[in-house]
Amino acid sequence: MRLEHQVAVVTGGGSGIGAATAVAFAREGARIVVADVNEAGAKKTAEHIEKAGGQALLVRADVTRAADTQATVEQALTTWGRLDVYFANAGVPQWKSEVEDVDEATFDRIFAVNVKGVWLGAKYALPVMKKQRRGVFLVTASTAALRPRLGSQTYAASKGAVVTLTKALALEAAPYGVRVVAIAPVATHTPMLSPFMNEQEVDHEGLARYIATIPLGRLNEPDDIASTAVFLASNDAAMITGTCVEVDGGRCI
Repeated sequence: MRLEHQVAVVTGGGSGIGAATAVAFAREGARIVVADVNEAGAKKTAEHIEKAGGQALLVRADVTRAADTQATVEQALTTWGRLDVYFANAGVPQWKSEVEDVDEATFDRIFAVNVKGVWLGAKYALPVMKKQRRGVFLVTASTAALRPRLGSQTYAASKGAVVTLTKALALEAAPYGVRVVAIAPVATHTPMLSPFMNEQEVDHEGLARYIATIPLGRLNEPDDIASTAVFLASNDAAMITGTCVEVDGGRCI
């Protein structure tokens, strides 16, 4: 198992990519702190892991709050005495909007979760990893950071920010043997898909148009990102840091 005896924190672990990755990490031998503002979702993921024979701890955490993020890291250390992987995955989407129609509160919310949430994760997780002289800090970015679609300027800017933050943190962490890597998924079958489609519910015609822009002819499944995260968290990716790995079926070509 590639993550045997390791401890991983997964934010946004109550659904979608976060839940799939938490389960995949556990399958590879890691003990998981499932962090999510949605406590019921985090509990469901933790129970799934435990029923499969793994170890999981749920933490209700708002990634925009420093106290919550600090407490999440401390829970990992108190429970298992180490922190090997921190997956800053929690994020929020943007409904398709022209910039003049985006209110300030929406901008602040997107940047608070998508950027500040990653920054706070690094602020509290990286010092632990530096002291250990080992660890991997993963970030969920987006293809929107690399090839934005119309109407997603605020979301795209937030994801562009974390791609650059990933590179800056990688330089800072490298002397300590710690790696920092971003993952850029194309649209994925998660609860966030309908806002990306700008619909209350995903419609087949809109989905077909979206899929037509992806050379491999489908969207991501959460497991596509989970498999990538497992690889990047493992020693198989020992020389990968500071990069943004596109998991996009060719969308960014």
